[in-house]
Amino acid sequence: MKPINEAVVSFLSRSANEGFARTTAACFAAQLDPTLDEVNDIRTAVSEAVTNCIVHAYPDTLGLVTMRLRLFADNTLEVQVKDRGVGIPDVDQARQPMYTTGGAERSGMGFTIMESFMDKLKVRSVPGRGTVVTMRRRIARRAGAAG
Repeated sequence: MKPINEAVVSFLSRSANEGFARTTAACFAAQLDPTLDEVNDIRTAVSEAVTNCIVHAYPDTLGLVTMRLRLFADNTLEVQVKDRGVGIPDVDQARQPMYTTGGAERSGMGFTIMESFMDKLKVRSVPGRGTVVTMRRRIARRAGAAG
């Protein structure tokens, strides 16, 4: 399916850029006229995906994070967050609730949160080459909404 709109932004894996990514995704999604709850769900999922890049993909260094946002005619938003960091050796294990490699200060709930707030979650990773997280969320059409 071909997108009706698309944007790509790249930023360094600094914690200050997590808020930038959340806000960018929310502004882009606004084209679909989401409810406040839908916007908050998208912001939370993006926050988790970007935080994973900052904390896990580039330990002890800065790297590039790329976020690709796409809108589709069926009112679906797709958010792809990509890094070229250390990668995930076992994606299935990493997606298990409470699993973390980040120590006691990490909850291990990132992928679980993304999965609960978005309709679809796909994680591809190659150790030493990076990770791509793709999330989709269909926004309910509201009566009287433009589009």
